[in-house]
Amino acid sequence: MKLGIVTYMVAAEWDLDTIIEKCTKTGYEGVELRTTHKHGVEPSLSKEERMAVRKKFENSPVKLVGLGTACEYHSPDRGELKKNIEETKAFVLLAKDTGAEGVKVRPNAFPEGVSREKTIEQIGLSLREVSAFAADYGVKIRLEVHGSGTWHPPYIKQMIDIADHPNLYVCWNSNIADLDETGSIKKYFNMLKDKIDICHINELTNEYPWLELFSLLQGMNFNGFCLAEIMGNPEPERFLGYYRALFNAYNKIATLK
Repeated sequence: MKLGIVTYMVAAEWDLDTIIEKCTKTGYEGVELRTTHKHGVEPSLSKEERMAVRKKFENSPVKLVGLGTACEYHSPDRGELKKNIEETKAFVLLAKDTGAEGVKVRPNAFPEGVSREKTIEQIGLSLREVSAFAADYGVKIRLEVHGSGTWHPPYIKQMIDIADHPNLYVCWNSNIADLDETGSIKKYFNMLKDKIDICHINELTNEYPWLELFSLLQGMNFNGFCLAEIMGNPEPERFLGYYRALFNAYNKIATLK
């Protein structure tokens, strides 16, 4: 497993050079660039600017793991839905040009007045469309396990099944909703594990069963990125060093189990 960061929120105020510099210095191997942050890697970039982003990563030890969008497909407003689908496609083209491996999208809510079944179907069909589009450019679509209500893994599984596309993957998000009635994540993890491509991790000292997560990831021979989605710190390099040490310790303990 490799460790990287999500720019939300620890690096939200860092430009691209600072992100690469600090990741390199603290031993983080990759980054997911969340939209709207100071790095400025957005679909509005020109062809020349996109190439400059690509070269920055190619000339560094840090991998551009993906682009983290806020694109979502649950709105009953057809215009809003189309806007999100087209924005996703714009990010796919940006990913292709900058060398990003994938584009992260999300479900975010079940709108009032619409059945869950209808919303899940709409999300699934939208995911099929953007996954097929992204496949033509060699870019993965990653569905984050996210959103009020929608973060329940069985709903995510239904969306994936409806989409039914090999270029659709899962971003495991380490939510408290992953736990079943026994406090384990194994049942829901196994439900999605064949599609898990990246993993968001957060505060490694909270109540989430981190050791179980790392054991399950190792059990599936996961060799992708775990991306730290954490708050900023006045001493970022020192903080990131401690975080990496704790990540490595959990991994080692999981290996010994």
